[in-house]
Amino acid sequence: MILTLTDESDLEEILTAPSHLDIEAASRLNGDVLVLGAGGKMGPSLVGRMRRAMQQAGLSHKVIAVTRKDRDGLLSRFSRGSDVIEADLLDPATYDGLPDAPNVVFMAGRKFGSIADQPLTWATNAWMAGLAAQRFRHSRIVAFSTGNVYPFVAANGAGASEDTPVAPVGEYAQSALARERIFEYFANTHRTPTLIYRLNYAVDLRYGVLVDICEKVVREQPIDLTTGFVNVIWQGDANSYCLRSFALCHVPTKILNVTGLATLSVRAIAERFARRFGKTPKFAGTESNTALLSNASQCAHLLGPSLVDEEQLIEMTANWFSAGGVTLGKPTKFERRDGTF
Repeated sequence: MILTLTDESDLEEILTAPSHLDIEAASRLNGDVLVLGAGGKMGPSLVGRMRRAMQQAGLSHKVIAVTRKDRDGLLSRFSRGSDVIEADLLDPATYDGLPDAPNVVFMAGRKFGSIADQPLTWATNAWMAGLAAQRFRHSRIVAFSTGNVYPFVAANGAGASEDTPVAPVGEYAQSALARERIFEYFANTHRTPTLIYRLNYAVDLRYGVLVDICEKVVREQPIDLTTGFVNVIWQGDANSYCLRSFALCHVPTKILNVTGLATLSVRAIAERFARRFGKTPKFAGTESNTALLSNASQCAHLLGPSLVDEEQLIEMTANWFSAGGVTLGKPTKFERRDGTF
């Protein structure tokens, strides 16, 4: 079923609505969930979904969101009563004041603007991971990472699997791999059950690869085809997978690719949006024979398929634009091939 959403409140309602699988997963949690770095684009709806799943499972466990700053009260508004702690996760003293929790999501990180301050990027992505892994070494940890740690692979292939040797391009991706290695070290040293959650690219209707392409079509701006193929996943499904990933935490660390199963053509997406809006798409460059693609078949096997597929996502994005839905104005820069963001 194609969802036509025009209002941010309705969008957040959908993003935070737990499935029966989420409720079942929540019922198996043995206590509170602490979400570190919850103030980003995905954090508030993830916190809200987890909290609603626990509530519907009849549990009194808390979902505690930790963020540097709850800008505009977004976490408080969409977390539906979850605890919110404003704290600097780069300050070691912060961790002494955080509550214990048997379940921890680490989603703090720095990508966009990283080229402007590489030391801060490394401190955020690697050193902060060490602080968190040390403090919560007795918890289960789902640690967010990125498909950027993989090399570019054949565009007509199956995508990089969890067994594909990593080959990060650029300092952002290198620091993301450093974050993974830190969590692996603490998992091995302290027997901390951990899952590395390699996500790319999550989309809702206000940001993401599909929004980037649609905006350029509507504005009649050129679309770079050099990276001509992408994977995407509905943010609501990514939220669901995160909650259910606690059951997969393991020693040694388990890695899980999280994205859609389909490989999408950037050109085909643009042409589809162009037909919808009566535009002629403008393209720059030609498709390379490689792209940053991940194979999420293991995720689908272990946790089931996404509830919203890529065809639905494209239609939902077009409907959102047709209705004048807001966007965040934060391009993904998915077309970059040099690792600078």
